[in-house]
Amino acid sequence: RPALHTALRFQGKPQTEHEEAVAECREQMRRFTESVHSGSWRGFTGEPIRHIVNIGIGGSDLGPRMVVEALRPWHCEGLSTHFVANIDGADLSDTLAGLPAANTLFIVASKSFSTLETRQNALSARQWMLDAGCGEKQLAQHFAAVSSNIVAAQDFGIAAENIFPMWNWVGGRYSLWSAIGLPIALACGYETYAQLLAGAHDMDRHFASAPLSENLPVLMALIHFWYRQCWGTGSQVVLPYAQRLAKFPAWLQQLDMESLGKSVSREGHPVDYPTGSVIWGTEGSNGQHSFHQLLHQGTDLIPADFIAIKEPTSPLVEQHRWLLACCLSQSQALLRGKTLHEARQELEQQGHTHREVHALAPHKVVPGNRPSNTLIVERLDPRHLGALLALYEHKVFVGGCLLGINPFDQWGVELGKLLGARVHEAIGQVAPEDWDDSTRSLLGKLFDEA
Repeated sequence: RPALHTALRFQGKPQTEHEEAVAECREQMRRFTESVHSGSWRGFTGEPIRHIVNIGIGGSDLGPRMVVEALRPWHCEGLSTHFVANIDGADLSDTLAGLPAANTLFIVASKSFSTLETRQNALSARQWMLDAGCGEKQLAQHFAAVSSNIVAAQDFGIAAENIFPMWNWVGGRYSLWSAIGLPIALACGYETYAQLLAGAHDMDRHFASAPLSENLPVLMALIHFWYRQCWGTGSQVVLPYAQRLAKFPAWLQQLDMESLGKSVSREGHPVDYPTGSVIWGTEGSNGQHSFHQLLHQGTDLIPADFIAIKEPTSPLVEQHRWLLACCLSQSQALLRGKTLHEARQELEQQGHTHREVHALAPHKVVPGNRPSNTLIVERLDPRHLGALLALYEHKVFVGGCLLGINPFDQWGVELGKLLGARVHEAIGQVAPEDWDDSTRSLLGKLFDEA
């Protein structure tokens, strides 16, 4: 199938059939958002909506959740946005605890409208509304959907005019630019969402036109390829020094690992070289007090991406200066390290004895010469955030080209879904004889012995 997610953020007049469909969807999103913000959309008691609960998983959750958190200063007053993804009932129950059903609107985000986790959570949310006194015919006042399965969404009780389209040319991990981004528009306003799209389009144009020597996605992909193939690195850490980008590594994990975690070439042949890396990380400076020790003195070489926001994201300007100082000092420490001679001098200056210096100095040696990139973002606003996300999308695409694999499929994910349904059917039953002993034993311990 085609991968045309960049068409989701086109600017100007639509030029293609796909862009025309996108323009219609944007208008539908704008009208819907304005109806909620103006108070004209009412719940079953006639009260306006005050809470949005997005029910999705994977690409239908990670992107919108991350962006809504990143753009907190743009949140619309009087409206709160929540996200539910996990099939663990605690996720939904904890989210709904304390929410008034009369003021709550659910968005069910699932292309097929059959994704296990999303469907189960949506059914439970539906029952929650009914238990709160909402009639069957009034459910449409509390549910919207983003899906390509119009019939299933309507059978659930969602009005046709409140079902937003999904197309097979948009992969889940590239879908926040589509109607999957509806929670972003609701949380921050449609114009804010439009600025996010414009920023991504800025990066699309840069990627399409910049010379290779100045092309950011190409350079980042080549650096990653160099360390993965020639230095044998198995993971890359991503360190956004911005609290509001705390969910960025999780979004990037799906984008990168689901795209490049392949062992077969585009032509269907097994590959004999490493492909995708483990992507991980957290927001700075919290990571400095948990796992940075491994980066500085561990035995594995782990390239790092630092992301620094130039302008303060809060009125606490001095704390922002300390935040940037932490970011730069960490990249400097990875670069410079500390020699044995420097460690000895430091201990001697602190007044330690010769015996203590001899014993302690080797433990204070930091190898240095460890690679990192530092990306400086002018400010954390919708347009710059859109460009940052598109930068990593294009980097992953270039990585797929360099590796000779298809970054737009994810067949490994499908196997787990298939087996999950079979395991669920076997609960409380006698497991098939041809199943592996491990799964049979685990089923027995979890259910038969209960």
